[in-house]
Amino acid sequence: MSSEENKREPERLEEGEIPEEVEEAQGHPTDPDSIQEPGVPEDAEEAPVEDEIVAQTGSSAELEAARQERDEYLDALRRLKAEFENSRKRQERERSRILETASERLVVELLPVLDNLDRALEAEGDIREGVRVTRDQLADILGNEGLLPVASDGQPFDPNVHEAVMGQPSEDHEEGTILQTFQRGYVLNGKPIRVAKVVVARQV
Repeated sequence: MSSEENKREPERLEEGEIPEEVEEAQGHPTDPDSIQEPGVPEDAEEAPVEDEIVAQTGSSAELEAARQERDEYLDALRRLKAEFENSRKRQERERSRILETASERLVVELLPVLDNLDRALEAEGDIREGVRVTRDQLADILGNEGLLPVASDGQPFDPNVHEAVMGQPSEDHEEGTILQTFQRGYVLNGKPIRVAKVVVARQV
């Protein structure tokens, strides 16, 4: 058999073997860029690009939705803060108005006391009785406002409402008993506003 016949004769295959199809490269042999690898479709590289565009478009939509939701929350917080500030200012104005009204009412109630003191100073002779009456009147007015004196003389010493300015030996009193009050203390509606300054008995 000649060499040409050997070239034309197909390659013998073993039993059960499938012949491989050989594809020729497409393109012009003088232009390397035009040659296309066998079995590779032309749009093989375009599919991933399209998938990436779709993915980016979806992410942009989600980002925009998140930004919109964030802006809505910020607007709600700003409105809530503004409402809180307005409420606080209204409460402060109302508190100031109540204090002014209370102060005005108290001053009006104290005017008669001032009048009595003026009359006591204008009177001739002993004014002690006039001053005592005026003092009782003032105490009644302040008592109606919740002001009460702190009990001290003969009472056990209480650091919440008493201040010991000195201790004095005493055989007739238990230690800690108040012997004398230098300055009266007061409580307003149950709250101490001035402690009493007192002398306290101590052991001999």
